[in-house]
Amino acid sequence: MISRRSILAVGAALAGVVGAAKSAPALAFAIEEIPLWPGKPPGGNGPSGPEKIGGAGTGYGAVSNIATPRLRVYRPNIANGRAVIVCGGGGYFRIQLWKESTPAAKWLQLHGYTVFELIYRLPRDGWDASAPFADAQRAMKIVRTRAADFGIAPDRIGIMGMSAGGHLAGFTALRPDQKFYDGTDRFESASARPDFAALLFPVVQLRKPFDTTRTRREIIGEHPTKAAEDAWSLDTLANGNAPPMILFSASDDPIAPPGHNLSLFQALLAKGAKAELHIFEEGGHGWGLGTPDQILSQWPDLFEAWMTRRPFDR
Repeated sequence: MISRRSILAVGAALAGVVGAAKSAPALAFAIEEIPLWPGKPPGGNGPSGPEKIGGAGTGYGAVSNIATPRLRVYRPNIANGRAVIVCGGGGYFRIQLWKESTPAAKWLQLHGYTVFELIYRLPRDGWDASAPFADAQRAMKIVRTRAADFGIAPDRIGIMGMSAGGHLAGFTALRPDQKFYDGTDRFESASARPDFAALLFPVVQLRKPFDTTRTRREIIGEHPTKAAEDAWSLDTLANGNAPPMILFSASDDPIAPPGHNLSLFQALLAKGAKAELHIFEEGGHGWGLGTPDQILSQWPDLFEAWMTRRPFDR
């Protein structure tokens, strides 16, 4: 299991967060971790050995070889009653913490959200392809069951995801009742449906012309059937019971271009669901909070403005 110290050592740079934190009050709560499963998780045998953190290159600060899925909890000094489960991307073969999920978690924490960074299992580590989806459902149920422990409202719990984590977050929002595991403890009576969802540069479609992603290969393989492509593409899963969603893309994203979010946005509207879409002129893929010179660095404020328009905040 990764210690907080090792994460900080890999990336003393949470640059986007550091700037925000300079004018913010110090946070009083230490980060804590909550295992998702009692004993061995369901869905395969998993990896052996310690977790791995990427070094130089595109995988810098990303974690893999995950045997113990868990939630890393960021409590704010003054809670606003809302919670967000945050899922970093990485093509379902690693999770990008340093650049994606951790900066977002810290921004949300500084703005009053109770945040749960999800360290989910990966098919590449020897788990079934269903394992990350089981982990996300289980995380939603644990957070909702323990809402009072964290000072949050059980009907104000959302999910946020980036890239493959956006696929995971979107699937959880659109198919919260799909059965991925058997469970009987006290958490299993809670709903896994998020109350809102935010997807950043998500992988939405697993079919042509968007059939080249690592997400597709890890979840449905190199030569899937059309039925499998449709079953795991978020646009085909859109339904009228979907929670409100806000979607963000960059027009020059080479991995998850705006066509992904456009297809989901249109499918949600067609089903009568609530959705909002923002496409930034540039930024590429995997931008996290962005940098101050990028227009897309406005996305956290756009998210917060969108949240204040939710019915439960009126």
